[in-house]
Amino acid sequence: MADVTTKKVQEYKDSLKTKLDSTKINEFESMAWRANSTPLHIRLLLEIIGSMMIPAEDLILKGFPNKIVELNDILETAQFGRKNLSEVHQTLNIPVPDPILLTNSVDHEDAPASKKHKFGNNFDAVAGTKVMALPSGLVPCNKQLSDLVLVVKPHIRQLIEDTNLLKMWISFMIPKIEDGNNFGVSIQEDTLAEIQSVESEAAAFFDQISRYFVSRGKVVSKVAKYPHIEDYRQAVQELDEKEYVSLWLVMCEIRNRYCTLHDIVIKNLEKIKKPRTSNTDSLY
Repeated sequence: MADVTTKKVQEYKDSLKTKLDSTKINEFESMAWRANSTPLHIRLLLEIIGSMMIPAEDLILKGFPNKIVELNDILETAQFGRKNLSEVHQTLNIPVPDPILLTNSVDHEDAPASKKHKFGNNFDAVAGTKVMALPSGLVPCNKQLSDLVLVVKPHIRQLIEDTNLLKMWISFMIPKIEDGNNFGVSIQEDTLAEIQSVESEAAAFFDQISRYFVSRGKVVSKVAKYPHIEDYRQAVQELDEKEYVSLWLVMCEIRNRYCTLHDIVIKNLEKIKKPRTSNTDSLY
C-alpha cells in the first residue's frame, strides 16, 4: 500500500512540474520528509500547494483584467450613476402626531411661587414621546441602498479571496534565507506587503456597511421619539446620501485595487516567480 501511495506522489509531482518550478516542488517535499510525514501526507501537502499556486497566475493574467472590465461596467450603470442624490431618499413611516394643547395655564397661575418657577424654567426636562409601538408599523431600511449593498458585498468578498490566494502564492515563491542576491526577494516582500494592505482594506469595507445601518437605526429612533423635530428626519436623508456616495466609492476602490495589484504583479512577475538567478539556484 505504501508503494502505491509513493507512486501516486511521484505522479502528482510530475504533473506539477509542467506549471511549477521543480526546485520549489522538491523543496516542499524535503520539508515534509524532515517532518516525518507519510507519503499520503506529502501528496496532500503538494495538492494543497498546487491548488493555491496553479490558479494564482491564471488569476493575475486572465481573472484580474476580466474583473476590472466587469466592475467598470457596473459603475456605469444607472444604479451607481445617480447625479441627484435626493433620488436615494425614502419617506420614513413615522407620522407626525397632532400637537398637544396645554389648557391648564390658569392652574399654573394659581400655583405657589416656587411651583411657578419650576414650570417656567425646567426646559431640560423634555423627555420626548414614549415609543411603545409605531402607529404605521415597521420602519423599513432604505431599499435602494439595501439593493446596492447586495451588489457590492460579493465583490468585497471576492477581492478578499483573491488577495488571500495571491498572498499564499507569493509566500510559497519566497526562497530560503541566504546571504546576498536578495533583490528579487525584496520585490516579493514589497508586493506581499501591498497585497496584505489591500486585503485589510477590503475587510474594513464590511465594517463600514454595518456601521451605516447602526447609525441610521439610531437616528430613526430619534425621529420616533421626537417626531416634531425636522432636523432628525433631515439627518436620516443626509446619512442615506453619504452612504450612497460611500458605496460608489467602495466599488471604485475595488476596481482600482484590482488595477494596481495587476500592474505591480505583471511588472515584477519574472522576479516574483524566480527571485534569484539560475547560477545561485544551482548552488543548493
